[in-house]
Formats: sequence, C-alpha cells, structure tokens
Amino acid sequence: MTMNFLNPVTTQTWTNGRHPVRCVKVIQETWDTRTFCFMAEQPVMFFFKPGQFVTLELEIEGEQVMRSYTIASSPSVPYSFSITVKRIPGGRVSNWLHDNLGVNDELAVHGPVGGFNIIDYPADKILMLSGGVGITPLMSMVRWLFDTNAAVDLQFVHSSRTPKDLIFHRELDHIFSRIPEFKLHVVCERGDELGEAWSGFRGYLNQAMLELMAPDFMEREIFCCGPTPYMNAVKQILKANGFDMNHYHEESFGATPMDVQEEVIEHAEQAEAEAEEVEAADMVNIEFSTSGKSVKVLPSETIHAAASKLGLHIPKACGMGICGTCRVGVTEGQVDMEHNGGITEDDIEDGYILSCCSKPLGNVVVDF
Repeated sequence: MTMNFLNPVTTQTWTNGRHPVRCVKVIQETWDTRTFCFMAEQPVMFFFKPGQFVTLELEIEGEQVMRSYTIASSPSVPYSFSITVKRIPGGRVSNWLHDNLGVNDELAVHGPVGGFNIIDYPADKILMLSGGVGITPLMSMVRWLFDTNAAVDLQFVHSSRTPKDLIFHRELDHIFSRIPEFKLHVVCERGDELGEAWSGFRGYLNQAMLELMAPDFMEREIFCCGPTPYMNAVKQILKANGFDMNHYHEESFGATPMDVQEEVIEHAEQAEAEAEEVEAADMVNIEFSTSGKSVKVLPSETIHAAASKLGLHIPKACGMGICGTCRVGVTEGQVDMEHNGGITEDDIEDGYILSCCSKPLGNVVVDF
C-alpha cells in the first residue's frame, strides 16, 4: 500500500518591508465594521507582536494612498493576518475598502511595526481599555494570551456607542467564559435605536466605573486604544490618581501625510529660500544611487525631504517614524534618526533607516 505524504513546505517568516498579499475572506462584524483577512501566495509565517500594525498600499482613483491599520488577528494563527475597519462617514480609505476590497483582490502591505504591543511590556496583571474600533490591537493581544494559555490576570474594559456597535462581542464572550482570570466589562453609551435592552454599564467610562470593574487598576500594566477624547479621559483619571504613566501604553498613528505634489512644491520653495541664506559649504550631498540623482541639503533636513526635492517619492504614511513605510537602505554615510518604534534594531544594524525622521550627518548615499 502506497502512503501519500504532504510535501515539505518552505515557509518564509514575515519581516518589516513591502509584501504582496491577497484578500481571502471578508467578515461583516457589525453593521458598519468589516474584517479583511489576508494571505501570501507563497506560504509566509505572519509573526508580529500583538498590537502592531501594517500600512496598506492602495490605489484610489488613480492615486497611491497609504493608510495604517492595526492587525486584529493573533500571530498564534500564523499563515494569515486580518485588519478590522470601521466605515467612517466621509472617510476616503475606510469607505473605499468597504465598497471595493473583496476576496481575491491583491494589494501590498508594509510592516509589521509599532511599539504598542504586549510583548515588549510583559506583566502578570493587565488592564486593557478600548473605545470603538480601538479594540482591534487589544483584540490581537487577547487572542494571543488566550491561544498561548498565558498565566495573566486580565481585566478588559470596552466602551461602545450602542449594543449593535459591539465589535467581536460573541468571540469576547467565548474567550472570557473559559478563563477565570480573564474578566470582561462592556460599557455602552446608550441603548441602540431599536430599543435593545442593555443591562450593563451605561454612559461614558469614568473613575467610579473603573473602580467597580478593576479596583486594583493602579497596580496593573495598562494598554489603551480608542478615539483621542477617550484616551485623554482615561489619562486624566490615571494622572488624577497618581498612576505611574510608565506603565500606561496607548496606540496612535499620527497625522495623515501631505499630498505628494504639495510636498514637492513646499520643499522646492523651502530650498530656494534657504539657498539665499546658507553658504554651499554648510550643505551636505544626498545621493540616491538607484535613481542616479543627488541633491545638496541642509543637515537639518530629512532624507525624505531631500528625495522630494528631486521628485522622488519614498512611500510614507505617518511622517513620524511610527509606521515604517518609508524605510530605505543607506550604503554610505550616517544619519541621525529619531524614530518612534517604526524600525527594528536588526533593520538598523543591516543599514536601514526611516527617511521621514532621519537627518544626514554628512554626505549620504541612499539605495533608492
């Protein structure tokens, strides 16, 4: 009798960079929120730190658009990853994704990156606070803790507008019903329009609610994600109680990047003005070896700004050294890089920088 065995599969591990992926599933989570699941054509182990995010490279109406989204899935399910997107009224990218992205559609993603994650801040007692679609990075963390049987005392507090807006509600109920050390608390601002009964906490999260749900919140490592007013309210509560904010972590992507054409014009005008005031000897040369172009800039300018002066578009999303989209290699010279977690130490050792937050310390040659 002949036995059929699976052929061995050569599997690659996900690393920070640009990766083509295909949408393999779309899940309607709530009336205005969908989860998009992605895989690579060749097997890839999508390992990342729960809480990190990717940047989607999209083409909308003929224009390249970059937008960052937290990974909602857990690396414990390694051959795919997912993002969960709420349709925002007037939101260009969220509405485009809901209306256009379907199964078998292909796109590129950059990442994974992000300092907001549960791996870098291990703790025995954790408090997670989320508002609305801000639940996505915390859901990745919860799934990871659940799948790895982590010995963690977890209090999870989620705030939602109405019961019908609760994202991942059934899955959360399932997870938190199976582990006694995991406690789930849900706050709804109000009942929904259909008059659905809600017997839980109602209104906005405040200190009285927090003390009822997690009376020992001062002793916990806290992870928070939600709308800016929500996170500000949480921080006010914590600071009023003298909480050590070194144990508070929040997610924030930063501002939306400028339009590329406007950016080129702005930098060109800036260069013209600076040229009148600065001696040539004070400037440094930035060479882009792949493009065969070079430009002289002030040491106070970024590598990304230098590229823009030449009409070279290095993709970026956050402009703050968070998302990692603008990563490029430096083959000669050194830079001063002030990033916010968008690049790994291994990448830095390999000669990579984030162009949006790197300033030259002399002449530099960039592989772009």
